[in-house]
Amino acid sequence: MGGLSVRHGLVGLLLGAWALVLGSAASAVEVSYAVLRVDYPVLAPISRLERIPVDMGFAGAELANQDNQTTGRFLGHTYTLTTVSAAPDDAPAAIDALIEEGIQLIAVLARDEDFLALADRAGEEALIFNAGAGGSALRDDACRANVIHVTPSDAMRADAVAQFAMWKKWPRWFLVAGSNPADIELAEAYRRSARKFGAKIVEDRTFEDTGGSRRADTGHVLVQRQIPVFSQDAEDHDIVIAADASDVFAPYLPFHLWDPRPVLGAAGLRPVTMHPAHEAWGATQYQTRFEDLTGRRVREEDYDTWLALRVVSEAVTRTGVSDVPALRDYILSDDFELAAFKGVPVTVRPWNGQLRQPILLYDGRITASVSPQDGFLHQVSPLDTLGIDRPETACTAFAN
Repeated sequence: MGGLSVRHGLVGLLLGAWALVLGSAASAVEVSYAVLRVDYPVLAPISRLERIPVDMGFAGAELANQDNQTTGRFLGHTYTLTTVSAAPDDAPAAIDALIEEGIQLIAVLARDEDFLALADRAGEEALIFNAGAGGSALRDDACRANVIHVTPSDAMRADAVAQFAMWKKWPRWFLVAGSNPADIELAEAYRRSARKFGAKIVEDRTFEDTGGSRRADTGHVLVQRQIPVFSQDAEDHDIVIAADASDVFAPYLPFHLWDPRPVLGAAGLRPVTMHPAHEAWGATQYQTRFEDLTGRRVREEDYDTWLALRVVSEAVTRTGVSDVPALRDYILSDDFELAAFKGVPVTVRPWNGQLRQPILLYDGRITASVSPQDGFLHQVSPLDTLGIDRPETACTAFAN
């Protein structure tokens, strides 16, 4: 036992000496970054299990900040995190205040239109990380050179579902889309995926959002009567694709369809960046640390903000600077990669600033599969089979 203690002591001294060498060799770098969350008035969730926590997004950022500080201590790098929530009307003033404080690295959780306005308002000297807006146009003809998209686009999620459906040999789709603008855009992403991978949408129906209560005492009774009638007499199909970005009807589709079929998309098997049951590739330690920090389970918004700030730290670690242009150049370079608990390093597409990453297909309890699926090949990376590829892009803000 004494010999073991001595050996442990020697190892500790060596590690300490190595840390001092690293610290003295590295120049001190101070990094200030922020998370701006735009809070919208929303309906109560269909299930009380899905209530939005007050620290949504901020919790993931706090965990990332702890991770960054751990690495930074060995290199002389310090990280300071600011978190701000604002109503849509107050968000422009909030981002102005962050810029005035000298914070130019900002992760934003906002809807498409507001995100684009905030990125423009921040200016070209800032680097904005999209941690919530899924609109494909933001990565295409409405792209901005000062934006890194951490969260996947609607097109990436739709392609992830489409690849799995085609791998399963389920090519005949019954598409059910909501009537709100975000639902319409998501439905178009699925139509694009069907064309891309050779699926056939045999029927395309719209579920009208009438604005009624989804949590009334009789809600499940009405749904049990309405959904079967709504889905009756559809053309023969293998699966139902739910395009419901507004979370109005999709959770009610399983077990209520006229014809029993698997549901994918906004319910059933869902494409997500992270979920609380994911354990592969070291994710268990991520889940454990998050739960110890917050006392709750992780949400996608938390993972996306965590990943955004980890991208910053990786770039600072590798470049040794906090200068925004230098960090942007490195993040967009072929040298950048980051471990993200998904089996392969994540990288960034230099033509539109989108983070390449696998998409988890989650059934509510487990990771049922991960896209890209086996057999979907690409000359650069299989991850580029998800979403808008370089030959298809209308983005001109980045050097192609």
